[in-house]
Amino acid sequence: MKKPVTKVVFPVAGLGTRFLPATKAIPKEMLPIADRPLIQYAVQEARQAGITDFIFVTGAMNRPLLKSHFSENPSLNTFLRERGKTTELNLVAETVIEPDRLHFCSQDKPLGLGHAVWCAREFVAGEPFAVILPDDLISAEPGCLKQMMDVHSRLGGNVVAVENVAPDLTNRYGILDIASEDGPLVVARGLVEKPAPDKAPSTLSIIGRYILDDKVFEHLDKGVAGAGGEIQLTDAISATIGAGVPFHGLRFAGTRYDCGSMYGFVEANVTFGLQSSAHAEEIRAYLKNYLKRPV
Repeated sequence: MKKPVTKVVFPVAGLGTRFLPATKAIPKEMLPIADRPLIQYAVQEARQAGITDFIFVTGAMNRPLLKSHFSENPSLNTFLRERGKTTELNLVAETVIEPDRLHFCSQDKPLGLGHAVWCAREFVAGEPFAVILPDDLISAEPGCLKQMMDVHSRLGGNVVAVENVAPDLTNRYGILDIASEDGPLVVARGLVEKPAPDKAPSTLSIIGRYILDDKVFEHLDKGVAGAGGEIQLTDAISATIGAGVPFHGLRFAGTRYDCGSMYGFVEANVTFGLQSSAHAEEIRAYLKNYLKRPV
């Protein structure tokens, strides 16, 4: 019987250098998309999928801010309650993760995504677990991870979210070597990390959602560096394929916003701002007027 997936790892130890100077004092995952920080969307997606335990792999700077955001704030609650701000009080309550379900571990050196996941091993070893990269904000209903959970409950093994990228961009992603396809579901015989366009086995790329068998730690424990001199999570997944663990890619139903780039960050803010019932009309009117201005 397949074990349920109840734990998620958020690798958020990066310095966000592409967003400097904004990220000099504020971690990238705490930058706002519309009315909430980027990381909160990821937590909400995980909760919708049935996740109960949340593991943050952090650096020195961001742990206190993350802990504060996802913990109770009694003085703020009292302030809002005394002033009858029920809507705001409910919004704040949605951010809270129970203390015994909120976990932190450190990644002291930027040795790659595989190393970040390895740092969380004491919390997830012995059972399947999810990984969410908050930079990849996905608008979907049901959420992307919930769609993946449905696949995992039937097929087990490793399940990753995938989408096609332009052929000249394969060197930015982990690319699947496709064995067969059945609608949105892909069976992969392997994958290649950041291949040159002329070496890529396909254009189907992994984006920031994974459900992983704990056998990935058998490879990650070795600390073997891969592409770019980093410990690659894709190499660990490839090793489990050879050990007989099924590997599926899911073309999820939804829209991905690459909030690790300035374009994707702005695109997400506009999109989610327009979904706000309180401010959508104002934003829409502003955009219409702005676009009428001469370039």
